[in-house]
Amino acid sequence: MALVHQIRIGSLSIGGNSPLVFIAGPCVIESSVHAVDMALKIAEIASRTNAAIIFKASYDKANRTSIDSFRGPGLESGLQTLAEIKSQTELPLLTDIHEPSHASLVAEVVDVIQIPAFLSRQTDLLLAAAKTGKPVNVKKGQFLSPKDMRHVIDKVLSTGNNDVLITERGTSFGYNNLVVDVRAFPMLRELGCPVIFDVTHSLQLPGAGDGITTGLSNYIDPLSAAGVAAGIDGLFLEVHDDPKKAKSDGGNSLRLDSLEPLIQKLLQVDSVVRNNPNPLSKQE
Repeated sequence: MALVHQIRIGSLSIGGNSPLVFIAGPCVIESSVHAVDMALKIAEIASRTNAAIIFKASYDKANRTSIDSFRGPGLESGLQTLAEIKSQTELPLLTDIHEPSHASLVAEVVDVIQIPAFLSRQTDLLLAAAKTGKPVNVKKGQFLSPKDMRHVIDKVLSTGNNDVLITERGTSFGYNNLVVDVRAFPMLRELGCPVIFDVTHSLQLPGAGDGITTGLSNYIDPLSAAGVAAGIDGLFLEVHDDPKKAKSDGGNSLRLDSLEPLIQKLLQVDSVVRNNPNPLSKQE
């Protein structure tokens, strides 16, 4: 595997030869009580498995399919909930922004600022996130090739912020479908940044549910294992205690009670990969 820049996120390290990092949590903050409860349970799993986990949840899903879709509590209330999670757990936090004006406020609370895939080329948004000094996780647009992300990375680096992560979340495959090209993982790592695999969003069926995004959560396990075997640095998972009742992305979310066994399995795969470098990578 190509060696990539190592980034510190709270007490965790990602990239370099650091062990696999997990980014996990509900798609959106449904309520403060629910988000805090989810974070506490995920923190318990992190402790039991000794896994590096970053908690994620969105305060506003500004790119939902329908005008009637639940978006979240909004900036002020959402950041209060994330601050409460930080006070009750030791988990680093990640959330996404859609507007440059939100960057500095979000940076006061979270450890990683995420740029949504559809906004991955929005220069002002990238620069605002980068100028906070926080690590920036950019999701690769469904319309971009791996090599196209070098221009996105350069925008972040231009601010003097070298802590960039790139997330693969599938490529548009006709209408209402996404496909994951496993070649993208080593290709993205060759750009020098840690690579995350957003497996649950990669299993969405965008627009296929008549205004509600559906998904194929039954394939989370094999796709996750394939990504880890291909040498990713982190795995992004939307997790919910009852996906059928989730207010966003329930169709592609992992059940909370499936998270711990999946982590245990993937940590074993990751250990094998890191202890057995690919001999082909040394060939010219």
